[in-house]
Amino acid sequence: MSATIRGFFDEATFTITYLVSDSATKIAAIIDPVLDFEPGGGIADTRGIETVLSVAREEGLTIAWVLETHAHADHLSAAPIVKSATDAKVGIGEHIVEVQDIFRPVFLADDIAPAGRDFDRLFKDGERLPLGEIDIEVLYTPGHTPACVSYKIGDAVFVGDTLFMPDYGTARADFPGGDARDLYRSIRRLLALPPQTRLFMCHDYKAPGRDFYLWETTVAEERAKNVQIRDGVSEDEFVADRQKRDKALTAPRLLLPSIQVNIRAGRFPPPGPDGVRRLLVPVKFKGAAAPAE
Repeated sequence: MSATIRGFFDEATFTITYLVSDSATKIAAIIDPVLDFEPGGGIADTRGIETVLSVAREEGLTIAWVLETHAHADHLSAAPIVKSATDAKVGIGEHIVEVQDIFRPVFLADDIAPAGRDFDRLFKDGERLPLGEIDIEVLYTPGHTPACVSYKIGDAVFVGDTLFMPDYGTARADFPGGDARDLYRSIRRLLALPPQTRLFMCHDYKAPGRDFYLWETTVAEERAKNVQIRDGVSEDEFVADRQKRDKALTAPRLLLPSIQVNIRAGRFPPPGPDGVRRLLVPVKFKGAAAPAE
């Protein structure tokens, strides 16, 4: 039994959406689907995910699952588009409820269903899902966010934002609920897998000196070469380095729209009386005092 893996790179958000299928039964999953979104004009577009769905149709695949590794802060999820086209179930780690609780008051998102019910399935650590004749194993890998999971399918693991390519390092851990120590321990859990285990990244940004995008590596390569967490780097060393790096980072370009949509399983906020859907932009005043009312 083997899985066929196809990666679809979205350069606008540096995100890879994966189409993973069981070769025997042609049952498939889509991992971390991207919705095209232009924040300047508030325009959402399905061209990227339509490409993935078109390939699935050409290959005769049946999409059974949409698997989110976490509530992304850098792109909007296209999960509802896939679900509408295929009747697939949308799943995410069970700790998404913690992320929803953090951001519900920030975005006045009272329409979010309680107990994570915007999603069809909330996965526990170690849970196994069927993909035709192949199992998908859920691995709880918090740190980047408190709700991150990775998906192990055969000898491949889809790590979300937990790890990047060896020459780039690891995810940030400064988002609300993130924790650099949790991230270290999650990564060491992944790197305890057999050395030949293939690791598939959710993002690539081309490390300095590299002129092309990459998103597949192995446990052995990460343990030997990762610039932040290779073998020999202690937890305290990693945490100090990660926290220093995080202080210098800016917010992702699509942070505010992404979080609002993704904690709703890719659903936009409900329309107003005029039928228009709106995303909120909480404003923080820096430097000068806030203007008078």
